Amino acid sequence: MTASPESVRAELAGWVGPNWDPGRALRDWRELLAAAGWAVPSWPERWYGRGLPGWADELVAAELTRLGAVGTPVGLGMALAAPTILAHGPDQVRERLLRPILTGEHTWCQLFSEPGAGSDLAGLSTSAVLDGDEWVVNGQKVWNTSAQHADFGMLLARTDPAAPKHHGISYLALPMHQPGVQVRPLRQMNGRASFNEVFFTNARVPKHNVVGTAGEGWRVALTTLAHERRFGAMRPPRYDERRGRALDEARAEAAAHFAVYAWYPQRAGRVDLVIEHARAAGRHRDPVIRQAIARLITMQRVSQWTAERARAERASGRQPGAEGSIGKLATSNIAREAARVHAMIAGAAGLLTGPASAFGGVIAEVLVSVPAQSIAGGTDEVQKNILAERMLGLPAEPRPDKDLPFSQTRRG
Repeated sequence: MTASPESVRAELAGWVGPNWDPGRALRDWRELLAAAGWAVPSWPERWYGRGLPGWADELVAAELTRLGAVGTPVGLGMALAAPTILAHGPDQVRERLLRPILTGEHTWCQLFSEPGAGSDLAGLSTSAVLDGDEWVVNGQKVWNTSAQHADFGMLLARTDPAAPKHHGISYLALPMHQPGVQVRPLRQMNGRASFNEVFFTNARVPKHNVVGTAGEGWRVALTTLAHERRFGAMRPPRYDERRGRALDEARAEAAAHFAVYAWYPQRAGRVDLVIEHARAAGRHRDPVIRQAIARLITMQRVSQWTAERARAERASGRQPGAEGSIGKLATSNIAREAARVHAMIAGAAGLLTGPASAFGGVIAEVLVSVPAQSIAGGTDEVQKNILAERMLGLPAEPRPDKDLPFSQTRRG
């Protein structure tokens, strides 16, 4: 029998009724959720799902909230690590690492970018050398959100320097709580410190913590990056107002996670504030300001419709692909335009901070945060190359070092 939204809702409600207890520990509840296949119902039954169509994930998440229950954890584990591990395996990695992500036992961070390998991510030089049953890791990563409290890191490391740079990279699940891993916070120009730099000095990774196969980590990383380009759209979950251990723990978990991202709305330009800002500044009747606001909101609406089409594609079972670059570019363009409009409205006062400034300093934070939008998750230039080559079929950008052994390429 083909599943329908109505039948899925009814079956979920029938299961939640006798099983949901807000007084239960949150992890115990999520163990039940995973065992019943309701954590991510589109996943195969073997991997804690129900083999349902892609649309079931969003539907079930919304229904759990409506029924007053709690869903899967927030964070990079569910958003990036889990779908990557599910897609590439191997099975023994899936068996060890997927369930603790679903229950919230393990949290994750992303260890991709390096000081000398940002846009040219394949030029990374952090090394992992096999020593018996462990990989020994040395090097440095940067711009690592939540690395200070993550249990595992999605690490890209070079395991074969004799291979061309897009090969010889392995995707490792690195345990973060060990002496060879040092995490240092990075202070941003907007005053926040949500990113870190991470240093590895003979850090250890179990031999079998390779996602995919050793030397083919670039292909695995592309899956993570495709999911990352839609991660910025995530919103904090809304939990039932009732009290109970599971609900209280879920609220605390979400609050801790999203505190790191508190400045992300400013990074995206705060389009939601432009009309209110214009009225507060007495410039809402200025025809030039009105025209600029109309143009900005038009850009945002078009982007939202594009995102809806992409969401429908994912619901039909398709993995995210190069079309995610369209959304990433649109988000950058909207953020820059929003910063321009806010600056037009506020003038020089937009640079002021403190309680007497525009929106308590939010406008100033927009102006200094928006540049990050064009860098994080792959620069605008990288997204344009992806679209040109993978979607439009244009000739690839010249890469003279593509087939050279990494040890012979120019770096830095």
